[in-house]
Amino acid sequence: MLFSFGVNARTQRPIQADELYELVRLIIDQNYLDSSYNNQDLSIWSLDKRYKDQIKTYDDSKKAIQTMLASLGDRYTRFLDKDEYKDELQAIDAKLPGIGVQIGLDKSQKIVVIAPIQGTPAFKAGLMPKDEILEVDGTATQGLSIEEVANKIRGTPGTQVKIKVLRGEAKKDFSITRAEIKMEAIPEGQAKKLNDKICYIHLSTFISHDAAKEFSDKLTQLGNCPSLIVDLRNNPGGLLDNAISIANIFLEDHLDIVSTVDRDGYVFTKATDEKRLSSYKNPLIVLVNEGSASASEILSGALKDHGRAILVGEKTFGKGLVQLVRDLPDGSGINITTAKYLTPNGTDIHKIGIQPNYKVSLNEENYKNKQGPWFSDFDNIVDTNKVDFIKTKDLQLAKAIEVVNKELANSK
Repeated sequence: MLFSFGVNARTQRPIQADELYELVRLIIDQNYLDSSYNNQDLSIWSLDKRYKDQIKTYDDSKKAIQTMLASLGDRYTRFLDKDEYKDELQAIDAKLPGIGVQIGLDKSQKIVVIAPIQGTPAFKAGLMPKDEILEVDGTATQGLSIEEVANKIRGTPGTQVKIKVLRGEAKKDFSITRAEIKMEAIPEGQAKKLNDKICYIHLSTFISHDAAKEFSDKLTQLGNCPSLIVDLRNNPGGLLDNAISIANIFLEDHLDIVSTVDRDGYVFTKATDEKRLSSYKNPLIVLVNEGSASASEILSGALKDHGRAILVGEKTFGKGLVQLVRDLPDGSGINITTAKYLTPNGTDIHKIGIQPNYKVSLNEENYKNKQGPWFSDFDNIVDTNKVDFIKTKDLQLAKAIEVVNKELANSK
């Protein structure tokens, strides 16, 4: 996702269910990027025409809002109930109450652990990737959505949650104490010197307000770096300001970073300036793949267009839309697509992506042989000190090292 913010007072006041619905419709009417609203007259969704005397409860309002938004055909414009919106704001503040585990659906549509976050209660308790979550506090997960299971796992720091998982053929029970989880943009041990010539930083997300500062601090802590590899693979994006601040570290003054275009065709361009968190001028390689989206594409696109970095890996995801985050009076919220963005060369990458300078495609066999991103292997994340980055099986990282060595040789 790529987020910007409207006015967010984060205050609540009572509002009738039908008023909430009509407020969301008016916000869409005034702000949504596509003024054709997916080739429909948005007035057909007005309260009087569509739901007169039908919306009585909050659940009625939520379902009606979700139905209206679905008609836009834009999965990025979505309604967030109170819990979902609170979670989003906490993630942006880099804090989430829970146990520190990412969950998702496997190919069989079963709810599984994707990965525990290093150092969190889930990690320390021993939850592992591919664990199928069978029960949470005695409630079976069958038939529940990911959001419903996540909400059951989250809770007040200091309280316990009981989780039953299926690992292979064995069922295992865990009792885990919840805590306030700090969301790190650069996981522990993933900013390091590979040798005396190459530094490496894996930036996993742009979502928290602290991501750009975290990146700058890690770069400063690494000290002298004759060259740098920035790994944006599987980075889904986050806050626009983070991408701009990090691009500013690498580019000269008064260069365009990104332009946003709203529904009226108004173009707003953000350029570099002298207010940098830090500065880096040596050879730069950026690793990208199909999981690099949104803010990752703004950063990599700006660096590529200005010839500042060499991109290695696979074509990026292709998400060129900006969402405005809006509070609603009752404590719920809405993410609305309000603009598209262009790279400095004026390229609209939505649904197209950014092509790397050096393409290194991966297939299923490569992943089976652990030749994909090194951090997709749980054993590597557990102890990054055991990873030999220079002799890595990671084909894309190996290519990046080859390219940066060539750049260093040419700069002599």
